[in-house]
Amino acid sequence: MVNDSIKIGVIGLGYVGLPLAVEFGKKYDVIGFDIDTTRIHELKQGYDNTQEVKKKDILNSSRLRFAGEDKMLSDCSCYIVTVPTPVDEFKKPDLNPLIAATKLLGVHLQSQDVVIYESTVYPGAVEE
Repeated sequence: MVNDSIKIGVIGLGYVGLPLAVEFGKKYDVIGFDIDTTRIHELKQGYDNTQEVKKKDILNSSRLRFAGEDKMLSDCSCYIVTVPTPVDEFKKPDLNPLIAATKLLGVHLQSQDVVIYESTVYPGAVEE
């Protein structure tokens, strides 16, 4: 895979995903995807309500595009999943966001694509 042909999809634009998308967007084509359409709208304006990333950094990430529709991910060759994995009162992780993101990606994956899970899960969770 030639560096110029890499298009990265970051799924989940919270406190982990947004800074990753912004930094990668300085050098690579990046689609920052989130299911929260209000968040997408705000990020397109350069506003991060979590205050993890400054407006100037978002706006200066020239190769970053934000999307609320997963069809924008279809041209990506590398995916980074950064969705939350909350735990209940018994410290059991809720894997539903991770499962939903994985199903969403399954539609777009092609041979040789790379998927990276940057979510807090227990060892073996992805294989299960």
